[in-house]
Amino acid sequence: MPHRLLLFALPVLLSGLLSGPALAETADRAGWDALRRDGAVALIRHARAPGIGDPPGFLLTDCATQRRLSPDGEAQARALGRRLREEGIAVGRVLSSRWCRCLDTARLAFGTVEPFPALDSLFGDQASAPERTAALRDLVGGWKGPGALVLVTHQVNITALTGLVPSEGEILVVRAGADQKIALAARIAAVHP
Repeated sequence: MPHRLLLFALPVLLSGLLSGPALAETADRAGWDALRRDGAVALIRHARAPGIGDPPGFLLTDCATQRRLSPDGEAQARALGRRLREEGIAVGRVLSSRWCRCLDTARLAFGTVEPFPALDSLFGDQASAPERTAALRDLVGGWKGPGALVLVTHQVNITALTGLVPSEGEILVVRAGADQKIALAARIAAVHP
């Protein structure tokens, strides 16, 4: 009797173990496909930067005073750029928060980047959230390509725009609907070296 149960349970257990990574790869595949379409926007949370917020008295113009990418975060950003190239993603424009961890993520992944103040961290500055989130909605809604628009920013900004909480280095592929609401097309798990 126990052998019959084992014969029935073993395939079920194995399919459960194998489906986790397979499901993640299928979801990522849908994300890469969505990102290949002109007009796609990639919202990327900066790569691994241990901690929360920034130290008191940090200066936007002095990276030494800010929370920075860890060595793993730097490797993660490079791996992100490699993966986008391997996937054949055409990048039309790369914009970033002026915080060093975002600029560094964008530079390591894509080489060039334009600082864009609407992507600056809302952490500790919730008063400007409605105005900056509206500016990002307009930016996303106006992007037609060619290629994907890449926006490197912070978790709090992405959450304000989409209601979702991404992991460090995660990509949310979004588009603006007719009503200018942001629609999630796909999520791509953070790329690890």
